[in-house]
Amino acid sequence: MSESQPLLKVMNLNVQFHTNKKTIRAVNGLSFQLNKGEVIGIVGESGSGKSVTAASILKLIPTPPGEIASGEILYKGQDLVQYKEKDMRKIRGNEISMIFQDPMTSLNPTYTIGNQLIEAIRLHKKVSKKEAIKQAIALLEMVGIHEAEKRLKMYPHEFSGGMRQRVMIAIALACDPSLLIADEPTTALDVTVQSQIMKLMKQLQIKFNASIILITHDLGVVWEMCDRVIVMYAGQAMEEATVQELYENPYHPYTWGLYDSQISKRTDPNEALHVIPGSPPDLSQPLQGCPFAQRCPYAEEVCFKEKPAYVEKNKGHKVACHFQTKTRNLSRKERDQNG
Repeated sequence: MSESQPLLKVMNLNVQFHTNKKTIRAVNGLSFQLNKGEVIGIVGESGSGKSVTAASILKLIPTPPGEIASGEILYKGQDLVQYKEKDMRKIRGNEISMIFQDPMTSLNPTYTIGNQLIEAIRLHKKVSKKEAIKQAIALLEMVGIHEAEKRLKMYPHEFSGGMRQRVMIAIALACDPSLLIADEPTTALDVTVQSQIMKLMKQLQIKFNASIILITHDLGVVWEMCDRVIVMYAGQAMEEATVQELYENPYHPYTWGLYDSQISKRTDPNEALHVIPGSPPDLSQPLQGCPFAQRCPYAEEVCFKEKPAYVEKNKGHKVACHFQTKTRNLSRKERDQNG
């Protein structure tokens, strides 16, 4: 892998799920890249294709009913789509690790924390059990778990939610992966613990110069953690930019909707939370035009008939919208009145 080559490059990814009566097109032509040491956020509503994208990178899509129908996932220049299962086992946990939403369902309740952490280390590293125990203790201490040697002998149910997520981060980092995928890592935690976990991940990312894909619906988390962000809707990328650029100059009406619906945006605690009206499209049906057209207050006839091209408006700022230039200059007050 050359220095100029991206660590990960996803090209025209299409993922489908087949049932007896229909096919769900969960991801439709998604493309993006991730550089070494970069943190990229993927945001969107539930069902937008975020988690399916993450699972596809590690080839964790259940087959059947799911399949990567087409596209490439180039990791260090190698197409993971073409990898057989035995080859992917060498990648998972070793080169690419994943932190899942709910640590209680990800950790085995019948094994101690120590057993699970030591197993992860020895699965990919040729070390003795004694050395694996030493490394496990060091990992738990690194993620902020005190009395680590004692904690190794405890079971998941003896840990709080935040502590379990710290264990999951320790397991994910056990083999010094080049890429860490965090799928809604704080969803099951209370607000205070969420902040602690995100600060920990940021500290570890800086310490190891790790590359991270952060899957979330929370733009507030993105502002704190990420370098760039991709906004997904109906399995497609609607907008992509640096965090600062997206915060200051969002182009797509869907991005405006996500931004305005953040709880932190309210200045009055009694103010009603902004919502995006309508529902996402049925992904079992062919999509014509812009997938957001039915919910967009600025949609015109062309939006329902022609799919907008995904174009670069500014350097590194891409958007798929017929009228991004026209609507871009509206004030937030004018947007609210239109909505």
